[in-house]
Amino acid sequence: MSLVTKALVLREKNAIPAVEDFFLPPMRNNQVTVKIHAAALNHRDVWIQQGLYAKIQYPAIVGSDGCGYVSDVAEGVSESLIGQRVIIHPSLMWGDDIKAQSNNFQVLGMPTYGTFAHHCIVDADRVYAAPSYLSDAECAALPLAGLTAWRALMTQGKAQSHHKVLITGIGGGVALCAAQFALALGAEVWVTSGSQDKITMAQHLGAKGGILYSEPDFGKSLMKSMGGFDIIVDGTGGETFNHALEAIKPGGTIVIYGATAGTPSNVNIHRIFWKQVHIIGSTMGNDNDFAEMLAFVSQHRIKPIIAKTFLLEQGAEAFRYLQSGAQTGKVVLLMENM
Repeated sequence: MSLVTKALVLREKNAIPAVEDFFLPPMRNNQVTVKIHAAALNHRDVWIQQGLYAKIQYPAIVGSDGCGYVSDVAEGVSESLIGQRVIIHPSLMWGDDIKAQSNNFQVLGMPTYGTFAHHCIVDADRVYAAPSYLSDAECAALPLAGLTAWRALMTQGKAQSHHKVLITGIGGGVALCAAQFALALGAEVWVTSGSQDKITMAQHLGAKGGILYSEPDFGKSLMKSMGGFDIIVDGTGGETFNHALEAIKPGGTIVIYGATAGTPSNVNIHRIFWKQVHIIGSTMGNDNDFAEMLAFVSQHRIKPIIAKTFLLEQGAEAFRYLQSGAQTGKVVLLMENM
């Protein structure tokens, strides 16, 4: 039987998302319905709203991050799950190869219906027990950013406590999670940003320091002052990549999980081979990554940084706020005023 739910719906490219009653398809076998209490925005949601994403289907309910309570289960799922508070794993159909996702890989929220609704239907193996010490909003802020940061820093970067780590573009959800994970690990953390306030905030979290990426030749400056980095975790791309090649130690690792600044115009290929740099790509993460991330977060009592919360009915305002780049941390939608 179809379920009618309140949802923040996109009807066309560049449309203003609006709350409406929406018919979700019936659950299939081995699925559950989660009554969402909180959901978090990612830049992916804004790109979909702007039509800057592959294979967009309308109408769309975006949202990859969510926390709530299992309200119903389909055949093949134990009814003991009903009433449990859960966090949703947003990677779908990763596949059997732990090294990289399959061709069928998807992220919850496109083309599937996502978490910006009072209810979300997912396969039962996508729900995990929510860390008890985190609020619903904090749980919702964790999945996509935490998973992406964990795989980049730990699975691909193989970070260790004695490493010196540079995280670019601090202020975004993934970068902040990566900084928190590296600090909990015991690594020395440095950051870059376009805002001195965001660098200062990172220092309050425990980072040793940072540098504005608007500073000319900041990579050379960091190499000269710091002696370089064992690991650089970069989600910006663009000219930052050549600065990273300057700042990385010989034999160091640069992990790239995004390219918000685009493609660099002229990569210094000589730096790569002469310094014997390891360059590794990273996207989201598999089930092992997600479980390990949750265990690490719980062990170290890490709390995601939340920039601002909005009610679901304020979804359009939340989209504009994230697009502005003013936030430091995650932007979270609450289904009710809790």
